[in-house]
Amino acid sequence: MYEPSSSGRSKAVLTIVLMVIAAAAGAGATYYETRGTGAASAATGTVTTSTSTSVMTETVTMPGGGSTPSIDPVHIYQTSNRSVVTVDGFIPGTTGLFGVSTGPSEALGSGFAYNYQNTNYVITNNHVVEGVTNMTVIFWNGDAYPATVVGRDPYSDIAVVKAPTAPSAEFYPLTISSSSTVRVGDPVAAIGNPFGLSGSLTVGVVSQLGRTIQENASGNYAIAGVIQFSAPINPGNSGGPLFNAAGNVVGLTTATVSGSQGVGFAIPSDTVSRELPTLISSGTYSQHAYLGISTADMSYQLAHANGNIVTYGVLIQNIIQGGPADKAGIKGGTKTGSVEGQQYMLGGDVIISINGTRIVNHDALASYLENYARVGQTLNIGIMRGSTAMTLPLVVAARPSIA
Repeated sequence: MYEPSSSGRSKAVLTIVLMVIAAAAGAGATYYETRGTGAASAATGTVTTSTSTSVMTETVTMPGGGSTPSIDPVHIYQTSNRSVVTVDGFIPGTTGLFGVSTGPSEALGSGFAYNYQNTNYVITNNHVVEGVTNMTVIFWNGDAYPATVVGRDPYSDIAVVKAPTAPSAEFYPLTISSSSTVRVGDPVAAIGNPFGLSGSLTVGVVSQLGRTIQENASGNYAIAGVIQFSAPINPGNSGGPLFNAAGNVVGLTTATVSGSQGVGFAIPSDTVSRELPTLISSGTYSQHAYLGISTADMSYQLAHANGNIVTYGVLIQNIIQGGPADKAGIKGGTKTGSVEGQQYMLGGDVIISINGTRIVNHDALASYLENYARVGQTLNIGIMRGSTAMTLPLVVAARPSIA
């Protein structure tokens, strides 16, 4: 893909839904890590509960008659709850500046069982397993087994985990369906372990497609093609499955907007399916498209300040020297300017299309690259340079590895 925009309109603050519990003796503190923002908020109390297998028996039918699927949350829960696991582990303590130390903490996330080539795995988020030691997978019945990471991709926030000593009878593998069939308005359900409350079910609808989100763990590169949905998720839901009406997995729940009600995000299942074979065979995935640019969404005011006659697309603010865009002759900004209180690098080209597909904004660019661009492929990049339209061929490179 490309470097995240360095300036521009304000973005929603995302909370990565991973629960982290301070493990220092006598501390008794609980907090919920927001790895997407670098902040943490203290919990106001401790919840003690027992797991219940009862759920509401209402069938939710969406408007639109026969053309819109209905969802039966009871059926999804009864057939899929045993497939959802808790991924548990510890994050070692660290010593920072001036010798200030932090104690170890327990990390709790979700995951789901999946069978690939007759081997059972657990699929979860990368941020659930990153930096974690003494990892275990806890099944719906309380049975726990040591687990190890088979492969992970920070750029897509996907990880594959294996529990080699767990018997096959513990696994109830789920079916992954293509997320390409998902539509705005489709009903969805999420099962996970919010706040450590295992086997919790929430229901909502797909509220938008093709979103991009940025996480610190992904080097702040955009995770593209993300599904936005209204089923509430909370710390502990990270890595859990997002189901369609048929009870198949179409996404991997990963984040929510900080302070929101019912604005969640899931990595699309097509991304999971595309990367899974490579993650299992090599432990990593290195085929993300890279252009070597930083961008900002265009607007009417920005177009006027930049001397363009189009008001859509993405402004190229900076070019990575020697990167694909630089080699293609694409130009970045040459001067700093303020537009509606925001600082931009002005004077650069504006990407308006790729291979004839209109690129409206940051989300459209990231989604196109994720879905259609491949390393080594030549793309025809449509740009506006001032008031002049032109097309430049660009050879896609692989994104640099995160150190």
